[in-house]
Amino acid sequence: MAEKLHIALLFGGNSSEHDVSKRSALNIYQAMDKNKYDVDVFLVSKNGTVINPTDSMRVLQGEPEDGIVEAAEAALDPHNPLAPLMALTDLKDVDLFYPVIHGNLGEDGTLQSLFRLLKKPYIGAGPAASAMAFDKDLTKRILNQAGIRNTNYVLLTDQNYTSYTYDDVVKEVGTEVLFVKAAKQGSSVGIHRVTNAQEFTEGVADAFQYDYKVLVEASIDQPREIEISILGNEQPRASKLGAVVVPKEDVWYDYNNKFVDASGVAFDLPVELDDDLAEEITTMALDAYRALGLVGLTRMDFLVDKNGVPYLGEPNTLPGFTNISLYPQMWEVSGLSYSQLIDEIIDYGLAEFERNNKLSYDFIALGDEKVGQKNYNAERAE
Repeated sequence: MAEKLHIALLFGGNSSEHDVSKRSALNIYQAMDKNKYDVDVFLVSKNGTVINPTDSMRVLQGEPEDGIVEAAEAALDPHNPLAPLMALTDLKDVDLFYPVIHGNLGEDGTLQSLFRLLKKPYIGAGPAASAMAFDKDLTKRILNQAGIRNTNYVLLTDQNYTSYTYDDVVKEVGTEVLFVKAAKQGSSVGIHRVTNAQEFTEGVADAFQYDYKVLVEASIDQPREIEISILGNEQPRASKLGAVVVPKEDVWYDYNNKFVDASGVAFDLPVELDDDLAEEITTMALDAYRALGLVGLTRMDFLVDKNGVPYLGEPNTLPGFTNISLYPQMWEVSGLSYSQLIDEIIDYGLAEFERNNKLSYDFIALGDEKVGQKNYNAERAE
């Protein structure tokens, strides 16, 4: 029997999605084939302290984390700036990091940069791609450059927001119903549907609690929310499409019904769409995946208007894996089981690490023989 891979599963983190991450991590841990993997779990506290595997497992299995975290943080050496990370020192033989930390400091390139410093494989996109995909403003700029349809928006900052009124934004984006969003936040936190000046002012003020950049987006008339899961590295593939059905017209897919109580929505998996529309959404999703430089896994969210025109909402590079999360469900209806999906995500992480190991980060004199140059010359010769 082949030697097991040693996996470090990280969850929690300093974001509004801390509790979501715990539920995702439990599902992933339970789905991992223990005949293939030795798994150590690490809770990252809201203060950024990594908790040892034994105590982290207690939290993962449902024990309250406050006392566990307080004891661990009280024992830290206050004179050692790296003390919050010391629990990772037992992982010299780790084969791969599996972050399940959604949002701030987990999905924005921070952890990915740490893994690169440690020279260890990890699942998901790299630091730069993660950071760009997490920033809704940068994402839209890249999508626009790549010619991928998305909604009109105005960018507010803490320097210019007083120059914009509700009427100014309505005139610029073209709709009276607007969505206010913090640029770097997830799970519908800090998002508001606004229809008048008072709601606009309140929504913008709330969004600025989460970021210094706030997007105010045009709404879509009678939208359908369509989602698609992407998996892979250089040659990614797409799942079947799913739909989020919100029965009430004024209700939208928010944090509560994404992660806590899905009774207010229904999921249509897989959703039956016109072939041309399904193909267009799939093509847009794969094009966006490549344009953003993503690898491993991503869920892409779309809105389709009443005329059947799709708009790409945003990518989610570390999507939820809770019991009601759509990323694994869409793969399941596409014929890929939960455990098979985890296996593939891990394999893609290992493959991307090996691919990047072929690059040189030092000066190479012209004519020196390197693996990358040999491969390049071999491909040109074929």
